[in-house]
Formats: sequence, C-alpha cells, structure tokens
Amino acid sequence: MTVTAGRKGQHVSSTIEKEGFSGSIVVKVSSETRLAQANGDADRANGRRNGIETRFGIASGSKLFTAVAIAKLVEEGSLSFETPIKDILGDEFPNFHKDLTVHHLLTHTSGIPDYFDEAVMDNYEDLWKEIPMYQIRKTEDFFPLFKDKAMMFHPGEKFHYNNAGYIMLGYIVEKLSGMNIQQFIQEQIFIPAGMMDSGYFRLDQLPERCAWGHIQLDDGRWKTNMYSVPVIGGADGGAFVTGPDMVKFWEAFMENALLSEEVTGQMLNPFVSVKEGVQYGYGIWINSKDNKVSKYHVMGYDPGVSFHSAYYPETNGIAVILSNQCSGAFSITKAIEESERLY
Repeated sequence: MTVTAGRKGQHVSSTIEKEGFSGSIVVKVSSETRLAQANGDADRANGRRNGIETRFGIASGSKLFTAVAIAKLVEEGSLSFETPIKDILGDEFPNFHKDLTVHHLLTHTSGIPDYFDEAVMDNYEDLWKEIPMYQIRKTEDFFPLFKDKAMMFHPGEKFHYNNAGYIMLGYIVEKLSGMNIQQFIQEQIFIPAGMMDSGYFRLDQLPERCAWGHIQLDDGRWKTNMYSVPVIGGADGGAFVTGPDMVKFWEAFMENALLSEEVTGQMLNPFVSVKEGVQYGYGIWINSKDNKVSKYHVMGYDPGVSFHSAYYPETNGIAVILSNQCSGAFSITKAIEESERLY
C-alpha cells in the first residue's frame, strides 16, 4: 500500500525506486503532513505489504527512549546525571572504573568494554555463536558478553559508541524502578506520548502489523532476521514503532510533555564532539550548521533493519524513515532533506 499526502519531490521517488526501499516514511512540518508513504513487503514469504501503520524494529534508535527513562529518574530525584555507577550498583562490576558516572554511559564516553564494538566488528550475527540469541531475554543476559573484560579507556577521555553502556543504563532503570526496562518505557514514555502501537515485542510472538526484518543472501534469496538479533529488544535497541507513533514521540519530547523543560534541555545539550558539525547529547545525535543546531536525530541498524528519524528545530519538522531491510533509511533521509526545506 502506498499513501501520499502533500507534495513529494521526484528526487525522493527516484531514490525509493533506486534503493528498492521497503518500509514506511512520514514527514511532517508544523501541522502539515508532507509525505506519508509505504513501500515493499512486511512479510516477503506471504506477500503482506507494508503500510503506514506497520510496526518496524528500529534497532539503536531505541537508545533515546532509554535516555529519557534515565532522565525521568533524574527528574524524580532517584539519581543525578553525575551519580557514580558504583553508588547505584555497588561492586557488581568490579572491573569498571570508580569514576564512571551515568553521564559517561549516556554520552558514549564511559570506556567500558562493549559487547559489540562497531569500530572493530562487522557482523552482529557473529555474537550469537557464543551465546544463542534466543537466550538473550532480559538485561542481565548481556552481562557475560562484557562484564569481565577490561576498561578500554578512562571515563570521559573520548567518544566511543558503546552498546553495553546503554545495557548498563537499562539495568540502572530496573534497579531503581522495580520494573524491567521494556515495561518502564511502555508505561512512562510510550503511553504518555500516545504511542499506542509501539512496544518491545518478542520475535517469536510478534503481534499484528509487525514487519519482519529481511536480509538478502549472496544468492539473491531472502531470510528473516529472527535468528540474527536478540529475541526481544531492550535498553540498547530493538523497540518496534510506527511512523505516526515516532512523530508523536518527537512532538511530546520537544514540547516537554515527557520531561520538564529543564531536563529536556539537558538531554539536548551537545556534550561531546563526534566530528565536525556533529555532537552527541543524551541518547541523541546533534547536527550543527553555522553555529546553530540544524537537527536532532536518531538512527538504528541491525540485520534486517535500517532507521533514521530527525527533528528539525528551524521548521518544527519531523522525518521518520523506517525500513525492514539492512539499508535504505539513510539515502531516503538525504533525499528528503534535499527536497524539503527542513533546515
């Protein structure tokens, strides 16, 4: 099914065709929906098509939800962004540096060992040779993959993208709230934001309207990602959302409906320089141009998943690109930004 609203540039259409894009796109500027379109199959084997209301996995795009969960605990006084991890978890992680704080975990400056270091590993699926993916069902199940390894560098020394850091943040949420991270995000973020179609779903118990992640093999055939990612998403990634729900998240977040203006502002502070024009806040990438923020954005890549979503403060614009294939979201995002005046 393909649904369009408003104007859609030919450049976007040609990019969709060139990429063989499978997924859903929603672009909204202020109150106007500029584009709402779905392409490809949610289930290739059975010919079930993607729609605007299809739920897609968003991989590491979910880290922003975990960061908001931590911020909610900060707001209620359960901890601060500068709280040392040892003050919360005691001696559970004896190899981790005593100076390690919540701030370090949120900004990927922790230096803790990662279970999947994207700077040195290419294939996420290789992880499950050591521990089968179907055994990764709760936060603690990740610990054997990194807990006993040595620190990579002193906390705060530099930016180094770290998935294990967000596993640790999820564990902190669970320790302080008494809820698992999935339940906390559902109750404290998704429901207040009106994201009623979003959630953390087991791959062996997917509800209706979920897209399977599809991976193309060398011989041209396709497989699903059921054996390529953990059976259920968690603190470092793996939530399922729809395009309209992700728009609702940005609106609630930027209008301070999830957090106070002060705490939202703290999350959006460009704490770490990643490269020229790109900084990182708490769970969110920040792009700057001419000394002002051009967009806040999140992204996620897993086998069978590519995802980009951004908020553009100059125009109050929101773009959501969800794909159930390994690539496509970045190219579509670039085409949209070149075709629409978003910043």
